[in-house]
Amino acid sequence: MLRFSSRGLARPAVAATFLAACALTTTACGSSEPAAGADGAAGRIVRLTDATGTTVKVPAAAKRVVALSEMDLDSALTLGVKPVGLTAGRGQHGAPGYLTDRAKGIPVVGAVTGPDIEKVVRSRPDVILAGQTADAQVLKQLRRIAPTVVTVDRSKNWKKALQLTAKALGKDDAAEKFLTGYDTKVGALKKELGDRAGTRVSVARYSAKGTAVMQQGVFISDVLKDLGFKRPGVQNEKGEGHSTPISDENLKEIDGDWLFIGTLSTAGPDAGLLDKLATKPAYQQLKAVHDKHATMIDGSKWTSLGGPEAAVSVLGDIRKAMVK
Repeated sequence: MLRFSSRGLARPAVAATFLAACALTTTACGSSEPAAGADGAAGRIVRLTDATGTTVKVPAAAKRVVALSEMDLDSALTLGVKPVGLTAGRGQHGAPGYLTDRAKGIPVVGAVTGPDIEKVVRSRPDVILAGQTADAQVLKQLRRIAPTVVTVDRSKNWKKALQLTAKALGKDDAAEKFLTGYDTKVGALKKELGDRAGTRVSVARYSAKGTAVMQQGVFISDVLKDLGFKRPGVQNEKGEGHSTPISDENLKEIDGDWLFIGTLSTAGPDAGLLDKLATKPAYQQLKAVHDKHATMIDGSKWTSLGGPEAAVSVLGDIRKAMVK
């Protein structure tokens, strides 16, 4: 099985296997430009600029889409396209928990650490949505398989990623309709929240490694910003990574008027972790906990890469927790 990390380069043996895998299909591993000559949308191409500034030519009517990030999977499903391959969500064996039903039957072709090139080839894609893939060697391999669009830029803004994905899949109208509906939902929730819309909201993830807070520049912080919430402590600052670890002694960093905290999974190594957290004196002393304003959430939805469906679902979680 071939696996490429964000740091790995293709070794000769891997390259040989890759070429052999290409021979398994008559459509994969050719030019990144779709073949012309057919009538209608099937024969047309669309030229777009992806998140890296690279010009990519994609078929106007893609039929076989591979999604190499949680955000790509979420966006594609939102736009009414069911991919033929997906990357397992962070801490998941398959699709993120909130997308499990809609993603049922889609083969896994990679993990958050990178795609399995051989599995991508076998999925015979005509478009690859490459999420935030930055490794030049991996992108080179992917582009030999099919037109490859890096959809997530450094801002990791899910709205921009949705619009770019829509352009790649010929679903611009669907994306704009969704975003208009999302704005309407945000406005309605802000009215329901009333004076709670300006309160301090904290989001954290708990794991066997400890607690980590979600800072600026990640999916959930953008959703909370749409609602006008304030963020306590370091959560007002842009983090260097996806989340920022804090020690038990510094759990006050996750305090606020309201706290949303969860794990990536309630099974496996994460099972029972939230119960363990609840016994910690430092956690019990948090204002949000004392006021019964602490809510356990699905970390695979709130504290991962997210996407449009996750954003709408988060609005529902907030309404359930905070609206009287």
